[in-house]
Amino acid sequence: MMKASNLQLSIGTGGGTLLSVLGSIGMHDVLKTAVLAAIGAAVSFAASWALQKMWGRKR
Repeated sequence: MMKASNLQLSIGTGGGTLLSVLGSIGMHDVLKTAVLAAIGAAVSFAASWALQKMWGRKR
């Protein structure tokens, strides 16, 4: 029975923390993060592709 109580406490604490963080994050921040992530993924892909073309696959 003690284990279920700890689980409920953990879920309640996590849920409260999540909701308080969501309240302080603006939509501008979310969009900015998404754009930066997309740019980072594109640069990573381009760099990997360019290195692969320069040195070829060594297998």
